[in-house]
Amino acid sequence: MRENVLLIGGGGREHAIARALEDSEADLYACAGNRNPGIAGMAVEFETLETTDPEAVVEYAEDVDATIAVIGPESPLEAGIADELEAAGIYPFGPKEEDARIETDKAFQRRFMQEEDIPGCPDFETFDDMAAACEFIDEYDGDLAIKPAGLTGGKGVKVIGDQVTAEEGKEYIRESDYDRVVLEERLIGEEFTIQAFVANGEFRTAPAVQDHKRAYEGDEGPNTGGMGSYSDATTALPFMTEDEYDEAVSIIEATVDALDDYRGILYGQFMLTTDGPKVVEFNARFGDPEAMNTLPVLETDFLEVLTAARDGEAPPELEFADRATVCKYAVPEGYPTDPEGGAKIEVDEESVARSVRATEDSSGEQPDPRESAGDALLYYASVDERDDGIYTTTSRAFAVVGVAGSIDEAEEIAEDALAVAGDEGLDMRHDIGKADLVQQRIDHMAELRGE
Repeated sequence: MRENVLLIGGGGREHAIARALEDSEADLYACAGNRNPGIAGMAVEFETLETTDPEAVVEYAEDVDATIAVIGPESPLEAGIADELEAAGIYPFGPKEEDARIETDKAFQRRFMQEEDIPGCPDFETFDDMAAACEFIDEYDGDLAIKPAGLTGGKGVKVIGDQVTAEEGKEYIRESDYDRVVLEERLIGEEFTIQAFVANGEFRTAPAVQDHKRAYEGDEGPNTGGMGSYSDATTALPFMTEDEYDEAVSIIEATVDALDDYRGILYGQFMLTTDGPKVVEFNARFGDPEAMNTLPVLETDFLEVLTAARDGEAPPELEFADRATVCKYAVPEGYPTDPEGGAKIEVDEESVARSVRATEDSSGEQPDPRESAGDALLYYASVDERDDGIYTTTSRAFAVVGVAGSIDEAEEIAEDALAVAGDEGLDMRHDIGKADLVQQRIDHMAELRGE
């Protein structure tokens, strides 16, 4: 029996999910606030609607006879979309509102980790009195990370001693309209992400990914939702060991055990410190851009993961190709502080596909990225397809991903693809995945370890 899968969301992460389902025994339907041309091209039908409106989402899911719904972004999870879909008899692959609080409420997240004795939790304090928060900064012996308790699209955290001074941090708190903030010890090391596929009390993990949050090359500038990311051809990254990867997985295991009925993706963002991995945060969905590193090399049919979860089974054992990936985003000028949206852009998908450094097979078809020397992929993100073309919003426009046997090769493929994709009026970070930046990560950890 073919499944009717409803994909909720219209970003690069959701385009990656759609592509992962493209060759499955499923008919894909999609809904989002923006019309993503990549998803629309693969879907039987694409509906533009407000994805935080439970009534609208459920009505559309029922209209298309959806058997499974995949919830991509965090905002619909916070709005309780999963709860309403399940109440309507449609299986949601994504946590219910209460479980999604592990992402949507950072104060809850830290208290949960503390109460459940989950390892890797830094020292922290939560405040709903901003004056008291500023006083704590004055009295604290060391640097702190300032985190709004709610969702900020990856742009709300300020780190004293890195991004801001203590005085600038206090000013940020005073001028904000946040109801609650979390102040926690600044973690020193290298960040990485592990995404876990969770269902029915069990989980399977993907290779580690390193995201690049800063807007400008050399890791300068304000935080963004992510300018790009890379993964290696192994589960670990070049600056970490397999034992350190396993230690992070053990933190995910403790978290899954403490969550009673979690289903969907549990994204653990870690800081590798001299004391091992520490939890920067948990997210309740695929990362964006990390989904674009993980799903192209997933050899297991993603639909099997969804149906197993729906049918009360453990997720299948996951197979990933031994391939490295490098993802680079193109964003509107001025992103993220003063982005200029509404510009019409030309994206040359065919040139991206032709840019790969791999020969065609004997059939004349482009080789599978999981089997070939390499491949170049394009994912639309926050753009809007209109009758007369594709327009930017004020968020990230599209990403290119290079897939190859090594990070160096994947980076070259991504860079070539970016050069032909169409970048007029768009900014990007060219240094992501380059050998010197990866080496800086390796050297940083070696220095911290005293090697």
